[in-house]
Amino acid sequence: MQPINIGIIGTGVICDSYLRGALGVPANEGRPAASPSRIINIKSVADIRPEAAKAKADAFGVGSETVDGLLADPEISIVLNLTIPLAHAEVNRAIVAAGKHAYAEKPLCASFGEAQALLAQATKAGVRVGGAPDTFLGAGHQACRRIIDSGRIGKVISGSATVLSHGMEHWHPNPNFYFMKGGGPILDMGPYYVTDLVQLLGPVARVAATTCIGNPVRTITSQPRAGETIDVDIETTATALLEFVSGATITLAASWDVWKNKRLPFELYGVDGSLIVPDPNFFGGTVEISDQGGDWTAVDISAHPFHTPNRTMRDGREVADYRIIGLLDMAAAIQQGRPHRASGELTTHVLEVLEAVGTAGAERRWVDLTTTCERPAPVPQGAGEEVFLA
Repeated sequence: MQPINIGIIGTGVICDSYLRGALGVPANEGRPAASPSRIINIKSVADIRPEAAKAKADAFGVGSETVDGLLADPEISIVLNLTIPLAHAEVNRAIVAAGKHAYAEKPLCASFGEAQALLAQATKAGVRVGGAPDTFLGAGHQACRRIIDSGRIGKVISGSATVLSHGMEHWHPNPNFYFMKGGGPILDMGPYYVTDLVQLLGPVARVAATTCIGNPVRTITSQPRAGETIDVDIETTATALLEFVSGATITLAASWDVWKNKRLPFELYGVDGSLIVPDPNFFGGTVEISDQGGDWTAVDISAHPFHTPNRTMRDGREVADYRIIGLLDMAAAIQQGRPHRASGELTTHVLEVLEAVGTAGAERRWVDLTTTCERPAPVPQGAGEEVFLA
C-alpha cells in the first residue's frame, strides 16, 4: 500500500512525540532509531505561528505550511490536530470542511456537544474522525484485553483507576491551558483511563462523582516562566464512580492536588481473579494476574506489538511510548475499508463520560450517559505497525 500523506496543525510539545513516531526518530540520545512508518508520510506541519512551524519542520526534515495552505493541499488526506484543547473543535471542523479526515489529540473537543456536532458534520461530509489516546492499542493493555476476553478472571465486577500527581506547572514550559476549560486532570488524564476501561469492559451507563478545586492559584516552577501564577478555572480533584453497561462498577480518582502516593494506576476484580493493568499513559508496562486469590504472577506481553521500552522519562523510568499508532491504524483502516479503533464514536463516548464526571460532581447526582459505542477490535499479535495491515 502507498503511504497516506498526513498534515499536522499545532507544533507544541506533543508534536515531537508524533513526529518521532512517524519518522522513527529516537526519543532520547543514545537510543537506536526505528524505521519510518510505511503506512503514513508526514508531508507538512502548520501553526498559527509560522516561525514555529518552520522551526519544527526544519528540525524533523518535513515541509512547513500555513494552516490554510495545509488544509488546501489536495495531497494530504488526514490532518492531525495538535492544537490546545479549546481550539480542537474549531480546527477539527475546518479539517472536515476541507474534505479531510481528522485525527485529534485528546480531548476530541472541549465539550461533548462540540464533539457530537463534529461527528454529524463528518458523517455528512463522508470523512472519518479519530483521536487520542491510542495507548490502549499497546501491548500491556491488549494483553489485559486478551485475558478478559478469555474469561480467565471471570466477569469483571469492580475495580479502581487512579491518576494522582501535582499538576503540570512543574515541568511544562507553558502550562496555562491545563487549568482552563478543556483541561484539568479529568479531561487531560482521564481519557487514558476511561478509553482503556471502555476497550476492556465496554461502554459506560452512568456516572456519580465529587469534584473540587484544590488550589485556586498555581505558581509555575518550570522555565522559562518560573514564578508566574495561573488562575485555576477547572476542577483539579475528582472522585468518580463509573457504572458500565456490563454491570461492572469502577472507581476513578484523578487529581493534580497530590504530592505523593503509593496507589497502583489500575486494578480490575473479576469473580475468578484479579488483574493489575499497567499505566494507561503508556503502551507497555507490567501486567499481573491473581487466579482465585493465588500469588500475583507477571504476564508475558511480548507477543503483542509496541511493548519494548523506547523512551527514558525525566525520573529515569523506561517506558514504551508509541504515540502515533492510533493514527497509523486509522490510515490503514481507510485503505482497507474497515473501522478504525481510536474512532470518533469511542472518543465522543469517553468525552461524555468525562463531562458527566464534572456534572455529577457539581450537582451531586447520578448522570446517565446518552451515547454508547462498540468495543474497538483487539489488535492482532505480532510486531510493529504490520499488525494494522493484517
